[in-house]
Amino acid sequence: MNLSWTTATTALVAAVTISKVFKFVSGLKAVDYLPGLWVPFQPLSFLGVLVPERSWNPGVIFVWTWRHTRNIYRRFDSDTVSVVPFFSGAPSIYTRSLDVTKQVVTVGHKTGAFGKADDMGRLFLFWGPNVVAVTSQDQWRKHRRITGPAFNKDTYQLVWNATHKAYYEMIDCEGWGEKGTIDVRRIQSLTIKFTLIIMATAGFGLPFSWGEPPSHDGRMSIQQCLEIITLRNTFAIAAPRWAWKLPLPWVRQTREVFDTMRAFMNSHIQARREAIDSSADDDTSKDILSLFVRASEHDEGKLHLDNKELIGNVFALLFAGHETTSHSLAATLGFLSLHPFIQDEIVEQVHEVTKGRENGEITFDDYSKLDKALAAFYEGVRMFPSGVYLIREAKQDTVLNLSGIGEEPKMLPVKKGTHVIVDMIGVHYNPEYFPDPEEFKPARWYANSTSNAYIAGGEDHTGFSVGPRSCLGKKFATTEAVCFLVLLLRDWRVEPLLSVNVSTGEKETKEEWRKRVMQAKMTITLGVRDVPLTFTKRV
Repeated sequence: MNLSWTTATTALVAAVTISKVFKFVSGLKAVDYLPGLWVPFQPLSFLGVLVPERSWNPGVIFVWTWRHTRNIYRRFDSDTVSVVPFFSGAPSIYTRSLDVTKQVVTVGHKTGAFGKADDMGRLFLFWGPNVVAVTSQDQWRKHRRITGPAFNKDTYQLVWNATHKAYYEMIDCEGWGEKGTIDVRRIQSLTIKFTLIIMATAGFGLPFSWGEPPSHDGRMSIQQCLEIITLRNTFAIAAPRWAWKLPLPWVRQTREVFDTMRAFMNSHIQARREAIDSSADDDTSKDILSLFVRASEHDEGKLHLDNKELIGNVFALLFAGHETTSHSLAATLGFLSLHPFIQDEIVEQVHEVTKGRENGEITFDDYSKLDKALAAFYEGVRMFPSGVYLIREAKQDTVLNLSGIGEEPKMLPVKKGTHVIVDMIGVHYNPEYFPDPEEFKPARWYANSTSNAYIAGGEDHTGFSVGPRSCLGKKFATTEAVCFLVLLLRDWRVEPLLSVNVSTGEKETKEEWRKRVMQAKMTITLGVRDVPLTFTKRV
């Protein structure tokens, strides 16, 4: 009996080993033996995310954590490398080349050679089909036609006004008006709330203020719900239905949070449908949700969005427009705290633009003239791109040209089903496109800068994605960011809140603060660690 069990176990181990060897060899063939990493799990697979980062397991953001010590592009002397797993996950190609990015994201979209991977948008599809995550081009065009017109000048004016109002509410409710210096241990506690209020008012037309954050039926606030959803997203995507019924406190809380969010979105969509149906004036509401619903109601046949599709788009808007902008503002303020002269340049431009106005009022018409604040935000986004990866799947056997400008063509065959992953951290820290990439240099984005051909004609080479499916809400986010930054920096000087060594009583240096604080963390999107800042009122 023991012999038979031993034989069976040996046979099973041998069979599994052979299957994994076969899988690994097939993976190498799929990427045409392109040099790169051989790992047990594809870094973006379930096990790749779940298993802690180790020397043998890169982890989901190894492109950040390894960029100094084990940079895969320097290691293999190429801007495009392979990652082939031998246990779990599909073979993939990682690139930090903008030339390859254009072939995949722009040209590949037009020809149909590349498209969104079916299994990479599950988080956003959890709530329903939407413009961010649908993979079919026909479906994407349908959602884009409905959602695209909602992002217009009237919307951006609404965003500016909402941001202006929320800033002064923040100053009042947080008690800043009576103080000369304020220490904020975690700037995200303010930026997360701020961006949620802008999204609630300009996005959903809800009358919420700083002292009255959005909630549903007086229960848990929507901000709390979003924070828990961010932390529990892996469970939501991967857990079978029975797991949601487990009698565990955190499972019950997760279920309550998701139910609250779904009820919140359902109720406001229904209320907006009823308001629009009963109104003779189609232009009564300019918020994005009203524009979504109105466009969907007026379109017939295939272009009509049902409630599930509207909820999917509402969640994509709520999440993408809330979390990503709050992360980017936190990173921008962190870097600005280390560069007081850049703060002064922004404030000087604000004074120039508003010269001669009563109370120095700043309006939406000034947006295009405030390029120094916009450049600082772009640079914050560059250094901490919320969207770390652009993932595309080869929909047919195709080829990529890996050669640089002026070089002989170097063609790479790509098998159908292979994932090509544009590494936005790799792109943003590639010295070929961004000289001195580790330095915070907003000047590289100024409107009159023509030192880099890739940047001068394309501000889309940022965390706002690239190609036809680039971020719809880019101008929404930049309008909010510019208004917030110019108001804040005009009134307050920002400095890093330095920690004190308990045993010696010495403060850390600014360089030590940056090394400790300005590091990435990953939830659903990439963000910066908790950023402690000191604000001093300008006189």
